[in-house]
Parts: sequence; structure tokens; C-alpha cells
Amino acid sequence: MHRNPKQHPFSMNPQMFNMYPYLFFGAPQMMYPPMYFSNMPLYKSSSNMPIPPLKDYGPEPFVIDIEEATEQNNTFRTALWTGDNLQVTLMSIDIGNDIGLEVHTNGDQFIRIEDGDALVMMGDREDNLDFQRRVSGDSAIMIPTGKWHNIINIGNKPLKLYAIYAPPEHPKGTVHNTKQDAENTESNRIY
Repeated sequence: MHRNPKQHPFSMNPQMFNMYPYLFFGAPQMMYPPMYFSNMPLYKSSSNMPIPPLKDYGPEPFVIDIEEATEQNNTFRTALWTGDNLQVTLMSIDIGNDIGLEVHTNGDQFIRIEDGDALVMMGDREDNLDFQRRVSGDSAIMIPTGKWHNIINIGNKPLKLYAIYAPPEHPKGTVHNTKQDAENTESNRIY
């Protein structure tokens, strides 16, 4: 194939994924024209995206305003999404209460505090939680595999948080209205 060396490579051969012709150098490209998605609502962060009922939507694709869902949750624990390798749970911890002393031996955990004040405690043994930090809304907590940990609500309102487990920690569809429900249902866990 003979090509003019001064010819721009796309002036005659537009890219196949571009639905619109590439008319001149520097023209904006749109890989996904809006006309194909005109029936989809667009939401901005912290918008008024409608929150669906809080239940387990895994393993199907799912999008939600996680901050709003976390703040609306009033159960001790609700699994929001459970897949093969990941689980998202919402939690609401009453004033003066805690998650419960526990250790995860098969995976790491991520916790984000959306609202409230808490004391985070971690350590290598359940009787030696030598890592302690006060946290509040917008704090992120990373808990490595094998670390004993507890989170205590030290504020004057319910502590709102979500937790991400990898791999999943609770059965799909888990809903514990209270900490007592969690203790009764999951007797193999230490609280």
C-alpha cells in the first residue's frame, strides 16, 4: 500500500469504533454517542439518586449512592452486594455499642465511616489491641488479614459505616437488625 507521508493517518481511514466521521485533525471523538443512552438517567455524586430497598443485589451489576445508602441504613448489618470474591455490607452501630471483637483469617477488610465518631482498635492478639485511633465521618480503615479488631461508637448518634470484605464474610442476603441478631445467627464468630 502506497501512502503519502504527509497525509494524516486518520484523514481517510477513521477509527472503526468512532461512530462519527473524523472530519479533520483535532476533531473530538465520541466512542459512545449519547443517543444510545438517552433513556438512562445521569446522576452526579451526592445527588438525589433514588435509593432502592436495602438488600443483597449481588452478584448482578449494581450502582448505588453508597453514602446515601449507608446513612439510610438502620440495621446493625445488611449485606448490600455479595459476589464470589467481594462483599459490601452496611452497618449502623448504636450509641455506646460496638461491632464486636473479631478477626478475619481468610481476607482483608475495608471500612469507611460515613457519619459519627468511633474508636478503632486493632492488634495481633485479642487481649492486646495496641493500635487505637479516634475516627469520624469520611475516615477509611484498612484491616489486614489476621488482625483482631473492634470499632466502638463513642459519639452521640448512631455510627454509620460500610464494610468491604474480600472474600465475602457473611452469607449472601445477610440482614441483622440488631447486634443480638448477629450474635445469635453467626455463632461461629467472636463478638
